[in-house]
Amino acid sequence: MADVITYREAVAEGLAREMRRDASVVCLGEDIAAAGGVFKTTTGLLEEFGPGRVWDTPISEQAIVGAAMGAALTGMRPVAEIMFSDFLACCWDYVANEIPKIRYMTGGQVTVPLVVRTANGGGLGFGAQHSQATENWALTVPGLKIAAPATPADVIGMLAAAVRSDDPVVFFEHKGLFATKGPPPPPDHVVELGRAAVVREGGDITLVALASMVPLALKAAGVLAGEGIEAEVVDLRCLVPLDAATVLASLRKTSRLVTVEENPYQGGWGATVVSVVADEGFGLLDAPVRRVAGECVPLPFADALEQQVVPTVDKVVTEVRRLAAY
Repeated sequence: MADVITYREAVAEGLAREMRRDASVVCLGEDIAAAGGVFKTTTGLLEEFGPGRVWDTPISEQAIVGAAMGAALTGMRPVAEIMFSDFLACCWDYVANEIPKIRYMTGGQVTVPLVVRTANGGGLGFGAQHSQATENWALTVPGLKIAAPATPADVIGMLAAAVRSDDPVVFFEHKGLFATKGPPPPPDHVVELGRAAVVREGGDITLVALASMVPLALKAAGVLAGEGIEAEVVDLRCLVPLDAATVLASLRKTSRLVTVEENPYQGGWGATVVSVVADEGFGLLDAPVRRVAGECVPLPFADALEQQVVPTVDKVVTEVRRLAAY
């Protein structure tokens, strides 16, 4: 394999690794076969595994996820692609009301080992119906695991863990990260779901981020380092399971917390992290907790307006300066 791999190539590589390892893994979705996916994240799968394991579907999110549920209930490990995460709304009954409840309602007799992959997030000027970060939708549903990798290596490792999970996983791939590059992981690389990563060490403030907000937080930390403020950056990687222990361990060093999320402020995952910290780590804090999040408006199409709505490096830096001076 090459010295570097793109995030989008990592999706195809991660899927291929699991399909080679386990013949029960199949992929289904719109344009994922001959076309290689609208974001080119399934390139080469049809050629290697054939139409018996890589299925092009009609343009129906209900059909895609409904078929995946049936396949999972009968012994397969399907990976269903919903092209844009906004379109999870079209199959929400399956995602929220059927799939996550079956294992519980059957007392563990039946599992639903499926992955719903979806392209998530804004920053590319795709407009209000194709740019949302929807992790917070899934976060409201008990029974779903939620993964959102920030690097190519994590894409491969977390995809392996997701496919092998006996519980359903919603796997958010950020559109703004598809072209980013990083070192490929070794063979058999698996990243346990629910384990955050400290991606930058620091002693003055903790920045907790997810997906595309991780490189943004790292850029902000670089700016702040020039001002003598050393930020520690925690990549949550997953929302369910949530690695609160890593966040609290960081706070023991820094005593200040800023969450950085693309979800709207209203109902965003940062509120859950903050509430856990208030519950379990209040004594660690030397300052109020702050959240940098998306504005509570539909995402504008125009680039200049979209940048007013989503988190930016400047917004993070401004918030950290305030807290550092508290």
